[in-house]
Parts: sequence; structure tokens; C-alpha cells
Amino acid sequence: GPREIRLSQPALDVLSIIAYRQPIAVADIDTLRGIDSMGLIRQLVRLGLVMNIGKGDQGPTYVTTERFLEMFGLKDLEDLPKMGPTKRIS
Repeated sequence: GPREIRLSQPALDVLSIIAYRQPIAVADIDTLRGIDSMGLIRQLVRLGLVMNIGKGDQGPTYVTTERFLEMFGLKDLEDLPKMGPTKRIS
């Protein structure tokens, strides 16, 4: 059955980055955050909220899962709240 998941603010930050910019490489997540994010990504994978879809030019690449949508009550990614302008990664 459903169970409560508690995420730290840094884990929520990483999850948000993945949700809004997927598919996204770990290197790009680290660039946006200015700090290594792999430990938090591993936690999100263990919780079933994100998954690795392979390795691209920038390294491992992640997307959100169906479980992510279910946990946040979303039908699909179009249901994510709209954001204002965001910083572009070069």
C-alpha cells in the first residue's frame, strides 16, 4: 500500500530539477546545484521516484517514474506547476 516518504530539502531540489528538465544528466544536475548530487540521486532511485535511462555524453541520465507521478498526484508531467524563466545550461 501507499507509504509516506519524507525527503530532505536537497533531495526535493534534485527531484524538482529532474522532473522539470528530464531527461537530465548527473553532470547537469551538479552544475545547477553547484555540488555533487549522486548520493541524493541514489536515494531517489531507491525510493522509486527516478530511474537511470542510460549513459549519454554527459554521463548517467535520469527521468522521473510512474511512482513519482502517483506520489505527487499527477496524471502526467504536463500537470507539473508552470515555472518562470530558468537558467540555461551551456
